[in-house]
Amino acid sequence: MVKYRVVVNWNLCIADGVCYALCPQVFEVGPDGKAQIVEKFRGSNPWEGYVPEELKLCVEQASDACPSNAITIEKIE
Repeated sequence: MVKYRVVVNWNLCIADGVCYALCPQVFEVGPDGKAQIVEKFRGSNPWEGYVPEELKLCVEQASDACPSNAITIEKIE
């Protein structure tokens, strides 16, 4: 099964909310207003998670729309 590692770089995140507006299945507002990964897909840290293939497009759209380029996606096989 193909999965994708998604990381939100909190040093770059400006808390504008575009990622959780476009892809609420994966991103949510963290306690400081910055984006984090929803608990369902979260790894050991709130800024990192693993999503299935069917959410790839959603995450890519959020990443592409992020004005600070704070979201990275990496294919994991």
